[in-house]
Amino acid sequence: MVDKHNLKENYRLAGCCNPALGDKIVGFLKIDSSIISVHKAGCKNLAKVNTDRLFNLAWDEIIKIDTDQNQFDELEYNKLDDIDFMILKHHQVMGVDYSLVVARILTLPKKTVFERHRKLKELQLLKRIQPRIIRYRKNIVKNKWIKHRNHTYYEITPKGCEFLKHHSLIKKEKRS
Repeated sequence: MVDKHNLKENYRLAGCCNPALGDKIVGFLKIDSSIISVHKAGCKNLAKVNTDRLFNLAWDEIIKIDTDQNQFDELEYNKLDDIDFMILKHHQVMGVDYSLVVARILTLPKKTVFERHRKLKELQLLKRIQPRIIRYRKNIVKNKWIKHRNHTYYEITPKGCEFLKHHSLIKKEKRS
């Protein structure tokens, strides 16, 4: 059984089909909400909804990971530079995004961002996620959602958040 408190923000288990850990699941995004309903893949209630608002999900995408575990590795941390931390910070603030937009917003060369995304994914600081509907420029354009099937989307991991937290503490110590 999945505890509703272990779900990431914006995800809710659907009461109609009560998805359980191990079930194939899909997400449904309501037009007037940022909440994603998690349904069993064969839920009867999904037969009458707009399929553009449906997307495949995996349990590891929606369940919170216990961040109390020590996920910090000094050797990996030393492999990162300011550009890597800028990209991690972008994903922490803006959420799910793809390389071309990150390059444009951070005014970095596209090739650099593609390479850094790959590197951060290998270090498990970012994870690649399936193309899905995402909020367009969070806090910039209200209630607009997009889905590009041809882009590779990335999301920061709890480990990436720990690295950012450590980085900001080090920067604060250097200023003092």
